[in-house]
Amino acid sequence: MVYLDHAATTPVRPEVLADLTDAFGLLGNASSLHEAGRHARRVVEEARETLAEAMGCTPHEVVFTSGGTEANNLALKGLYWARNAQDPTRQRILVSAVEHHAVLDPARWLADHQGAVVEELPVDSYGRLHPDTLREAIERDPASVALVSVMWANNEVGTLQPIPELAAIAAEHGIWFHTDAVQAVGLEDIDFAASGVSALTLTGHKLGGPVGVGALLLARGVDPVPVLHGGGQERDVRSGTLATPLIRGFATAVRLAVAEREEHAAHLADLRDELVAAVRGVVPDIRVNGHPTERLPGHANIGFPGCEGDALLMLLDAQGIYCSTGSACSAGVSQASHVLLAMGADPDTARESLRFSLGRGSTSADIKALADAIGPAVARCPAGAGPPPRLTAARPSPRLLPRLAGRTRPARVHPARAGISAPTACGWV
Repeated sequence: MVYLDHAATTPVRPEVLADLTDAFGLLGNASSLHEAGRHARRVVEEARETLAEAMGCTPHEVVFTSGGTEANNLALKGLYWARNAQDPTRQRILVSAVEHHAVLDPARWLADHQGAVVEELPVDSYGRLHPDTLREAIERDPASVALVSVMWANNEVGTLQPIPELAAIAAEHGIWFHTDAVQAVGLEDIDFAASGVSALTLTGHKLGGPVGVGALLLARGVDPVPVLHGGGQERDVRSGTLATPLIRGFATAVRLAVAEREEHAAHLADLRDELVAAVRGVVPDIRVNGHPTERLPGHANIGFPGCEGDALLMLLDAQGIYCSTGSACSAGVSQASHVLLAMGADPDTARESLRFSLGRGSTSADIKALADAIGPAVARCPAGAGPPPRLTAARPSPRLLPRLAGRTRPARVHPARAGISAPTACGWV
């Protein structure tokens, strides 16, 4: 098996597994007053302190959740409700057009059911939101903006956003700023306090922790309306029995990932460049989507002209090579990647990409296996709209400079979701 889908989920680290195994032997609800409960509570609070130290925040600012999706829903819905309750004229939610659906869908739900006005801000051909674009959107009517949400790093193409600069623009107008940092924690230098953001989402299973646990970091004075109601276990912001073993394992994973970040990121970047060169050596016509430098170290989103991405994925899967497409499936119907569409790709081009994502345990042997398999897979792949790709057995060519400059297009305002225009080509390297 060659696993090249670490951005979807990555294996649990041995150190984390040891902590999980130990903690699963504990008896006691962390909210109970007896000794067993107090012991469980100590484990939770020690984990909270560990995570806070790694993320540059205080323990009080850590709210544990069941994962990134819940944390994003709490941020989008809870913060919108809080600001709108304070001032009913604050109805605008500004998000980038390339957000994960765990951000886009709650925002759109608020538009459909709560009267919010959602603006999906345009990005350039590399998937990057320009600070001036956010500033212009806010300054049209600053008093009407309830919330801004922009992801730290894109899950499909890996492009990084200038989060501190964007957060500072929102702060100038007293607007709360949320960032989904699920893909970035452990790979980018993130300090919650220094970043200036109001709220930050992270999760365990992207960095060697368990599935089913995450956190929303909330700055002091940033108090969302609860989405879940019950015991109010987490600051009366989030209810539900605390998953003591998962929280302990999560905190260990964050601590280790942050401590090893620089060395690990450098290793992944070298492997990613090796992967791109190896694939290009076999299929010279590939496109690498995303920013050429401001990107996650382990992401390679590659377009194969003339190939259907879903079909190519399954051909690789049959050879034991696991990756993902840049498309999302809804009700069993494959759709073009909304990220690539927002970057200017046409719908056919947006269906031609695969995402290869590296992680702890990835090796040059994995890349060689991919290089050996990709040529025959592309040759067998059902043709897309474009001409079939050229194949070669030549040695890998050097990495190319960006071919296209970044361009932007006007903001798209929900609920007009259909007929997305795509006037520019994606940023390629």
